Amino acid sequence: MLDMVVSASMPRLMALQAAGQPSPPIQNIRALIDTGASCTCIDPTVLVALGIQPTGKTLVITPSTGATPVDADTYDVCIVIPASGNQQPLVKAVISVCATELIHQGYHALLGRDILKDCHFTYNGSAEFFTLAY
Repeated sequence: MLDMVVSASMPRLMALQAAGQPSPPIQNIRALIDTGASCTCIDPTVLVALGIQPTGKTLVITPSTGATPVDADTYDVCIVIPASGNQQPLVKAVISVCATELIHQGYHALLGRDILKDCHFTYNGSAEFFTLAY
């Protein structure tokens, strides 16, 4: 698990600012690193708090859906993984994420391979720690 920040996408925030409208508050959330997830997923409660609308749909297959894909709304957001040690923060100014109910599992997001592809992830299970470099 790691902490990250989610906001409306940078283009959306700039459009709101240009129109003199307030920006929705950023959301500090907990994410589970999921190397089995091809895309990052965020709980709908977080997306509602951002006041953004879906930008599309995608088919999603999960362990609970079996071989039958289900439609999931997609949203354009900005994701920031804060700086750690001597690393700069990892900023994805615009990334499309899937809306997936996760809050009942104790976290707000699954951090998928769409973000992990730009990282070096090491998991040491016996020592119970991981490193994520970007």
